This record gives sequence, structure tokens and C-alpha cells, in this order.
Amino acid sequence: MKGGVKLLAVCLCVATATVMMVQAEDPYFHHVWNVTYGTASPLGVPQQVILINGQFPGPNINSTSNNNVIVNVFNNLDEPFLITWNGIQHRKNCWQDGTAGTMCPIPPGQNFTYHFQPKDQIGSYFYYPTTAMHRAAGGFGGLRVNSRLLIPVPYADPEDDYTVLINDWYTKSHTQLKKFLDSGRTIGRPDGILINGKSGKTDGSDKPLFTLKPGKTYRVRICNVGLKASLNFRIQNHKMRLVEMEGSHVLQNDYDSLDVHVGQCFGVIVTADQEPKDYYMVASTRFLKKPLTTTGLLRYEGGKGPASSQLPAAPVGWAWSLNQFRSFRWNLTASAARPNPQGSYHYGKINITRTIKLVNTQGKVDGKLRYALSGVSHTDPETPLKLAEYFGVADKVFKYDTISDNPNPDQIKNIKIEPNVLNITHRTFIEVVFENHERSVQSWHLDGYSFFAVAVEPGTWTPEKRKNYNLLDAVSRHTVQVYPKCWAAILLTFDNCGMWNIRSENSERRYLGQQLYASVLSPEKSLRDEYNMPETSLQCGLVKGKPKVNPYAGA
Repeated sequence: MKGGVKLLAVCLCVATATVMMVQAEDPYFHHVWNVTYGTASPLGVPQQVILINGQFPGPNINSTSNNNVIVNVFNNLDEPFLITWNGIQHRKNCWQDGTAGTMCPIPPGQNFTYHFQPKDQIGSYFYYPTTAMHRAAGGFGGLRVNSRLLIPVPYADPEDDYTVLINDWYTKSHTQLKKFLDSGRTIGRPDGILINGKSGKTDGSDKPLFTLKPGKTYRVRICNVGLKASLNFRIQNHKMRLVEMEGSHVLQNDYDSLDVHVGQCFGVIVTADQEPKDYYMVASTRFLKKPLTTTGLLRYEGGKGPASSQLPAAPVGWAWSLNQFRSFRWNLTASAARPNPQGSYHYGKINITRTIKLVNTQGKVDGKLRYALSGVSHTDPETPLKLAEYFGVADKVFKYDTISDNPNPDQIKNIKIEPNVLNITHRTFIEVVFENHERSVQSWHLDGYSFFAVAVEPGTWTPEKRKNYNLLDAVSRHTVQVYPKCWAAILLTFDNCGMWNIRSENSERRYLGQQLYASVLSPEKSLRDEYNMPETSLQCGLVKGKPKVNPYAGA
């Protein structure tokens, strides 16, 4: 089956001189999701939200590496809908990525079945809608990938495993926020902060989100699933031991608090080693003049006494956050897939074949606000970019490399609205530099890959800055922040064929053009490099109704 990894067992029977072939496949786990509108009051005001099987946030997906995850999504909204699986690499299979550049959206009243495998990506992830501004209404949830028994993890099995989704929230509807953006204005600052879809009251009336047994350890997966705000997360009186970040084991340092930027996930170990009573988890905005804060309650089993109303303070300033980023290190001795140590991949010794500098800007086009990368503000054509390539009509839909790898000030200043697609040669080792000339913190994500975030530094990037790179144990991850007037550099091998989204995780910036796609084509058009388009894939735009093609041959 497509997407399935087949294991072959051979039994040699000496007496009969026959060979018996037995095929087994990785396990399948099926989910049926009904996506509907509903009413909830996350900030005490009734408003329309997006529910999955009646839940807000949506259900957690609990998988093991290499499992086949089947999710049949029924769209009962009044608009087209898509879900992306943030950080899942979809090896050779961008057909499941859930972005407008790779898939036709699911029309109202119809369904689509996603089928993907988390390939040894042991860690913490989440999913969310990529259509319109649906993320502002919900439709998001946690996605965890557990280790197979063959691959040890560098910490003892916890008593339990909890997912904590933190996000900023608006009381205006997703349709109203979309109208703001379409009219050329921003969505402004959020109205509040949520933890697992709720806002704490801190008056003793909150019900506990989780219950802890004294003396036991717990794995807590913290993901920022919001629209734009960087958030700081902390737990009263408790240290958090960081063990994993976006699919990579890290050196296990203890933290009082963690800055979690939009799109990022951290896995921590928390020990219930304090006086048995209630304690608050706290999430608050960073880098806003007036911080927003919320709480979620932890309760010790058999504990007595309410949580203290004295909440731990958040750090101040982005320099603190930058120093915390520099403290994150890849665990070079932890086992990864195969099961080799993670650090056996010596990325720092590979020659860079191409450097792409992406400069984020904002400006007005025809009097309306747009965000851009290196002078181009991306717009999604009616025909998804991948389908246009696959059916041989790319020249009618978009042009490759409309931006320069090293843009000059004039190219950056004059914003054009068009599809923004990079043509990337398969298996090349590339340096991407995100340069932020603005006063806000940016957060950048790359689908289909993990990359080595080797540096985040103040100022503008030049080749001489490479001497500041961490070429030994930078964490392999999928989202990196860029502080105001700073740059970030990432290194990766583009070895995963497909059409992959590089986007701002700030939803209003992404919606108004601050994203692009990297096209990585199989040079030999081989199934060794990429799967054919699934028979069940939807077709729209110029390829609607066209007979399926199979451009890829056997490996």
C-alpha cells in the first residue's frame, strides 16, 4: 500500500526446498473527524468556534513512529477546509501536507481521507487549519509520536503524558478577522490567552486540567498553536526539564520558564516534588506593551490547599529569549531512527551549495496592507502548485524563482503579488537566512523537513557571520524565531521531493502573503523519490476533471 513500509520475512524450509514469502505492514490507525461549527466561551463571551467531533480543541492523535495514520475529514462547514500536520515530514508524500500549494481544499459537505506516516519523528506536534483564517476559530489539536520499542528514549517512562496547547485568542469571529485583512487592516492585538481552550479565573473555581501523583514524573508537551503572539510558559514552584523539541532529543537542562513562539513545541519532564496541593500553569504574552496572562490548574492527588494567587513572573525583553535559544543543544548521544545516535549526522562538515536570503517586509499594494518575502507577496492560485507541476501545466499557473537569492533594497521595497516558488535541486545542502528588519518577532516554519537552526543574531547577515554558527549540536527542528532587527540561519539537505511550504507562523502575515513554496523535483521521476498522486486526491482549477497521470516509475 502507498505510504506503508513493508517488512519482508523469508522462511527457508529445507525439507521441501521452498521459500515462503510473508509480508507484514506497519499498523494502521483510523480516525473519522466531523468538522462543524459550534458555540463556546473561551474568554467568557459566547462565540462561534470550529469543533472536531464536538471537541474544542480537537482530539489528540496518539501515534507511534512508522504507524499509518488515517484521518477521514468530513467538512461540515460552509467554506472549503484543509488541515496541516505541523512538523510531520510526509516523506515523499507532500500530497498529505494540507496546504493550498499541495492540495485542493475539501469542499463544504464533502470529505477527504489523509494517509500519512510519522517516520521515526519521535516528539511533539500539532495540527491546525490552513484555509482562510479558520485557525482563529479552532480546529487545532495535539499530535504526538511515540518511540517504537526498538528505539530507546533518554529518560525514564513517565507516569503519564499530557498535551498543553497554549495560544492567543480573539473574541471576533474568524470571518470578521478575515474581513479586516481583506480590507487592508491588521487584526490587532489578541483579547486573551488560552490553555487547552480555556482561560483560568484564579478565584478557586477552576477545575484541574491535570492531576499528579506525589513523587511521580510526567511528560508535558507544550505547543503554541496561536495566531501571532510569542508566549512564555511556566509552572508555579516547578522546574521543567527540557527533553525534546519538535522531534529531536535535546540536552536536558532545567528551566523555570520557556518562551514558546508560534508554531513551536517543547517536550518537558515535570516531577511532582512539591507540597501536595494545587498549582497554576501560567502562559503569558511576550513582547507586548500590555501582557496578557492566563492559568491552568494542576492538582496533586490527595492534596489539600488552593494554588497561590502569587503567579511567577515572566521574563522581560527579547535578549533573555535569545539567550534561552542559545542554551538549546541537540543530544548527540540519544538514539534516533535506525537506531543511530542523533549526532551521527555531521551537518557542519557539508559544503553549502546555495544560500537563499529571505527578507520579510510589509507595505501597501493598491492601498491595502500586504506582507512579503524578498519583495514578493505570495498568493495562492486556484490550481494548487503541486497539481500544476504534476499535470504539466505549471507554466500556466506560476513562474519559478521570481525572487533573487540575495535581494537588493529595491527588490525588497517594491512588493509584487504573485505565487512565490523556489526551484530547489534535489539533495542539495542549502543555507537559508531569514532577515527581519522589523520591530516584531517573526516565527518561520518549513514543511516536509527538519533543519538545523545554527544561529539567531542581531543585525544584518553577511557571509562572515558564519563564524558564529553552531556547527556541532544545533537542534534539528522545523520552526525558528527571528527577533526584531535580527537574522536567523538554518541549514538542511533538500532530500524530500515535493512542493513544500515555507511560511510565517504569524497567521495574518501568512494570509497576506508572507510565505512561499520550495519545489523539489525528482530528477529521475522515480517512485524511489516521490509517491504518485493518490487516486483519492481532489482535483480543482485547471486540472479539474483531467484523467490522473502517473509520472513516476518504479524505483
